[in-house]
Amino acid sequence: MRAASHILIMHRDSDRAPASIIRTRQEALTLVQEVAAKAKAEGADFAALAGEYSDCPSSAKGGDLGRFAPDQMVAAFSEATERLAVGEISDPVETQFGFHIIRRDP
Repeated sequence: MRAASHILIMHRDSDRAPASIIRTRQEALTLVQEVAAKAKAEGADFAALAGEYSDCPSSAKGGDLGRFAPDQMVAAFSEATERLAVGEISDPVETQFGFHIIRRDP
């Protein structure tokens, strides 16, 4: 089991993207790179950034996904989470749902 929080930036071609998501993949990539830089900045509030930017319902909980087994997440997400040290924040990770910024939680 592991725990993580994330910020999900979807684009219009993402799996399960609501009709309200109209940004292109390139626009989503640009945005996720900007948000990742903010998330990695000294003193950044990851939960606040998730609340402001994430397209995932977990944004209401600061991006907190709780504890999960590796097979409960898509492979790219699970593998990226496994490589992170507790408290570390990933570079953007692309899955079929869009781009994720992942923080490994204790």
